[in-house]
Amino acid sequence: MNYELFIAKRYLFSKKSHHAINIISGIAVCGVAITTMALVCTLSVFNGFQDLVADLFTAFDPEIEVTLNEGRILAADDPSLEKLKKLDCVETYTECVEGQALVVQGKHQLVVTLRGVEENFIEQTNTDELFYGDGEFVLHNDTCDYGILGIQLAGKMGLQASFEEPITIYAPKKGERVNMGNPLSSFNQDHLYSPGIVFMVKQAKYDANYILTSIGFARRILDAQGQVTAIHLRVKDDVNISSAKNLIKEALGERFIIKDRYEQQDEVFHIMRIEKLIAYVFLTFILLVACFNIIGSLSMLMIDKKTDVETLRNLGASNKQISHIFAFEGRMISAAGAVFGIIIGLLLCWAQQEFGIITMGDTEGSFIIEAYPVSIHPLDIVLVFFTVLIVGWIAVWYPVRYLSKKIL
Repeated sequence: MNYELFIAKRYLFSKKSHHAINIISGIAVCGVAITTMALVCTLSVFNGFQDLVADLFTAFDPEIEVTLNEGRILAADDPSLEKLKKLDCVETYTECVEGQALVVQGKHQLVVTLRGVEENFIEQTNTDELFYGDGEFVLHNDTCDYGILGIQLAGKMGLQASFEEPITIYAPKKGERVNMGNPLSSFNQDHLYSPGIVFMVKQAKYDANYILTSIGFARRILDAQGQVTAIHLRVKDDVNISSAKNLIKEALGERFIIKDRYEQQDEVFHIMRIEKLIAYVFLTFILLVACFNIIGSLSMLMIDKKTDVETLRNLGASNKQISHIFAFEGRMISAAGAVFGIIIGLLLCWAQQEFGIITMGDTEGSFIIEAYPVSIHPLDIVLVFFTVLIVGWIAVWYPVRYLSKKIL
């Protein structure tokens, strides 16, 4: 064993002549451990929220979405899409037409997003978790078309899951200027009836703005006959999503954008990643401040061990080797704090997962979940451990060299 490391270990664990040195060393370890624990818990909570958002994915976020790279409207019989239908990895192929429209019901008028889909849309999701009401999933029949409203949108319009009077949908006709004498003549107009259900995905983006209807109705009202704005795909159960994306990219080429569920919600996850990074940076600065406690411990230890240092010099130790002894001492304090902090942090995360110690609010049912979500990612634990070691090394490297010259 390196004798410098051996002496540093003896200094760390042996009893000092001044009891205060032991106390200061203990405080230094505790400071590093507490900050390390905070890093582990904070990053795990951010991971928990990311996993929670991922769990809220529904058919409104298909497993894979295909859109044009340039432009928005695509012919439904495009040869590239015919290739897509023939891929072995595709389980469900759903055409989608989406656009803005005005919905009118009594005194209520709202601009909404109209999404028209095929009947096989029901195969994209678990309808038991998506639709609520006494009716059933149906988009059209021989006589009329149906509209399934987001639950918050229905509330805004004063409607329940089932409503007797149809809602009126308006959308501007393509390529026509508004006729000021008769504005309604410049709009396509049609009605949607209630199938007795609403949808709820627990995301205001959809629940408060979307109406789900048949693709035929959407094409008529939006002047998009024979066209699609997106293709929604569900891959076979035994196929990996990433592998399926690569196969689709090879089949379609650069003309199309292929997104999985995470990429479709990229803005949300991007914000969460930034928040997580900022929290990590701030806690790392706090860790740096905590590591300065180590300098106080080392300076006291140097004063206490002056006699030992003279003995080591007489035995042939150089000033550089003596500095290494106290540098190792500081690094071991950092490592001890990192290990204890990670262990305590993991225990707290486990307790939060099992018992929900810290709740989201005092009123039950106010949030989607009752307690703060926690998810432990091994890479985060590794990152925290090496962050503590690096910060500890940086914090003690120059001060040890400077103090060893001044004190010793």
